[in-house]
Amino acid sequence: MIKKQRMIQSENSDDFFQRLQRHPQLRAKFESLLDVVENASGDVVKAHEAEERVFEELRQMGQEAIQAWAERKHQKLVAECDSHSDLSRKQKKALLAD
Repeated sequence: MIKKQRMIQSENSDDFFQRLQRHPQLRAKFESLLDVVENASGDVVKAHEAEERVFEELRQMGQEAIQAWAERKHQKLVAECDSHSDLSRKQKKALLAD
């Protein structure tokens, strides 16, 4: 049972890392968050300072995640519209001269 659970966890980790590779900005934010957790800069002394930094990293991560979502959604909609042959892009009609 434990061996099966470890195998599933390993597969999930591999999938997570593969997905994270496709989003370098999100990966950078995770690394920044880990830097805060590990106090990599060594300048966080009090819990409230660490809390503020964690909140700021999470806020920025959320903004970037929503931005990435919006960009992907836009690309998907454009591709979907382009794939429908019955939809034509509106163009200004040429005037007919006498």
